[in-house]
Formats: sequence, C-alpha cells, structure tokens
Amino acid sequence: MSQISAEVEKKLVNAVERMPAFPKSVQKVLELTRNINCLPKELVGVIEKDPVMTVKILRLINSAAFATASKMNSINQSVVYLGLNTVKNMALSFAAVGVLPRTNHAGFDVQKYLLHSLSVASIARALAQKFASGETDPGDCYIAGLLHDFGKVVFAQFMPDEFRTALEHCKTNAVPLHEAEAAVIGADHTVVGSMLAERWQFPLPLVECIRNHHRAEGQNAMGDCLRMADQICRFRMYGDAGNPYRPDEAPIAPQRFGTDIAMVIDKLGDIDMLIAEAHLFAQVEAE
Repeated sequence: MSQISAEVEKKLVNAVERMPAFPKSVQKVLELTRNINCLPKELVGVIEKDPVMTVKILRLINSAAFATASKMNSINQSVVYLGLNTVKNMALSFAAVGVLPRTNHAGFDVQKYLLHSLSVASIARALAQKFASGETDPGDCYIAGLLHDFGKVVFAQFMPDEFRTALEHCKTNAVPLHEAEAAVIGADHTVVGSMLAERWQFPLPLVECIRNHHRAEGQNAMGDCLRMADQICRFRMYGDAGNPYRPDEAPIAPQRFGTDIAMVIDKLGDIDMLIAEAHLFAQVEAE
C-alpha cells in the first residue's frame, strides 16, 4: 500500500476492521477442502455444526432447479449427490452473502452486486475448466469471482459519501470504477478488498488475485479467468457492480482467450445455466 497516503490507509484499515468476521465454520470448510485427501464426513461434520448454513444448503438442493429424485434431508446426502466442491461453494456463497449489508447510504445496489459476483464466480469456474485445465483449480476461481469486488461493499458501508461520488464520476466520465475510486478516495476497491480477504485468512494467492484483478500485466491463470469472467458479466449485464462495460476495453489475456469476447462466450456452451445458478443462490438467500 505504498502508493496511498497514511491518512487513506488509516481509513481503510478502520473500515476493514468494522466488517463482520467470516464464519469460522466456512474457514474450516475451505481449510479441509484444500486437502485432496479430505474425507466427505469431515466436511459434513463441519457444516452440520452450523444450523443456518445447513438449512440454506438443504433449501437450495431441494429447490426445483436441482430436480432431485427424492428430498434431501441431510448434508451427508447432499455431498454424496452433488460432490464436495459443489457443497463447498454453496457454503462459501451463503457465508459471503451473510456478511453483506442490507442497505447502505452510497446508493449501491447490493442485490445487483450480489448477482454480478455470483455470476462472475460461476463463469470464472467454467473458464478455468475450458481454458486453463491443469493450470488453476476451478474451485479457487469460483472463490476469486465471488470475493473480487468485496472492497466495494466496504466502501459502500463505511465510506458511503466518497463511494457515491466515485460511482457518479465513473458514470459521468465513462472511466473504469477503480480509476474513479483512486481519484476520489485515494485507493480503489482492490486494495481494501485484498485487505479484507487477508483479514478473513484466505490463502495468499487469492488475496493477490483480488488485489491485482484490474492489472493487465503479471497475471496467472486464476487472474486471467477472473478478469475475463468479470468482463463477460459486464458485457452481458449480469447484475451490476457499478462498473459498466465500455466498448473500448482491451481484450483480456488474448494469448489465452483470443480477442473476440462473443467467441469466448460461445465456447463456454450453455452460459444461461451458469447465470441461472447465480440467480438461484441469490434467490435462496433473499427468502
């Protein structure tokens, strides 16, 4: 954070410290699933100790979207039916949504932000499977997509006047939101978002991916997939995180994806199914 002033840094640290802690149960889930030898019963044991998480996961699995042959009554059944990674992503998604403020004074639409983040998460995972097989873990790309813009939530909640001005600056001058934030606040959401991810004890590669997701240089496979997923969601207007797509945007990682965003979308196949998953997660949380 050497490029920001001591005064701004102090404000950011204070804002991050005021954010709710990430649930310990989900941190344990992430810790377990990073081990390729993780046993399903270990994951089940952790989730079942969190009754709110258990109820939300079972509600989602028993919704019409999953069309299970019979009703799922336990997390153990869910893991057997859907697999470790899907249940892990459900737990993580609900935990992230659980710390979102319902309202804010910046005029930032949290529901549209949530849909954007969930959409980026699903598409980043699909991009990793299609374009970066063996280079990065699709589950990690999902987490990066889910959390990449959380710094905006920190701004909206604890620096609302400055963030509202940044949003207006972005719209009026047709500049990227992170540039507007830097001009108005003195730092952008990647800085405060990475600080929050670090406080929540996420792995260093994820923290760095969040910090660098608006930089074109020095990206790895996870960063490439995150940035392309974000561009696709803004191009297709899946949700809204305050940073509209601009026609003059440079192609993301052309050596990996080429230069035609529409062609990348076509190669992903049924993208509507991925967005339906995002809508479903957001809907279950709102109920």
